[in-house]
Amino acid sequence: MSAGTHRELDDMLGRGWRKPPLIQNKALRWGLIAAFAVYLVAAVSTIPVDWGRVYEGLDRGWQFVLAFTHPDFVTRWSDIWDGLAESIIMTVAASVVGIAISIPIGLGAARNIAPLPVYVICRAIIAISRALQEIIVAILLVAIFGFGPLAGFLTLSFATIGFLSKLLAEDIEAMDRVQAEAIRASGARWMQWINYGVQPQVMPRLVGLSMYRIDINFRESAILGLVGAGGIGATLNTAFDRYEYDTAAAILILIIGIVMGLEYLSGVIRARVQ
Repeated sequence: MSAGTHRELDDMLGRGWRKPPLIQNKALRWGLIAAFAVYLVAAVSTIPVDWGRVYEGLDRGWQFVLAFTHPDFVTRWSDIWDGLAESIIMTVAASVVGIAISIPIGLGAARNIAPLPVYVICRAIIAISRALQEIIVAILLVAIFGFGPLAGFLTLSFATIGFLSKLLAEDIEAMDRVQAEAIRASGARWMQWINYGVQPQVMPRLVGLSMYRIDINFRESAILGLVGAGGIGATLNTAFDRYEYDTAAAILILIIGIVMGLEYLSGVIRARVQ
């Protein structure tokens, strides 16, 4: 079809609607794009890169990739098992304690059911917990309590409180008020109102978030071990320091398998609850 025919059709049918650009001024729009491109190039150029070190690292990286074809589960199995058991115990204990503490804090952080002083205090607790990254908390607790799983347990519990309380509070604030008000209008006390008006609406979401947090805590336990907070991360770090890539590959395969198992279990539990 020729260009003239296109113009004739446009004149007859009208031009199709197009979404207007975010920035109407064309010169300003292209100027911002050019400025961003210049900034990106300048930012990348300031990153120091030792290409000799990169070349040496590529060889070690390829050796690590090849180690996944023949992982070594046997040579250091006792260390691997001890680290995995420690990570699992830390994950379960921290998740149970963190979830138990998160529920009352989440209730207090929901503006539609909590008085203002309680709301402010609970929101402050959530803000503090979310402001501190797990590694920073773990380093601080290792300095206080020493190396071992206690620091990891406290770190994961602290992180669980900030994560779960915030999402639970937001879910409570978004719940259907009609059902909750119907329970309250029947003369129910506050605890009965929570049990029958609030809990049924947020329970599926709470179970799903709890399972997701257990998944996160197990993966985080592997990272916390790198700073001495217990778990399989210490064994993994030792394997890398010794260039035992086959052992490191075995540990990573086990971590991936456990995370996949938790994901499947989470789906089954959410389906039953819903």
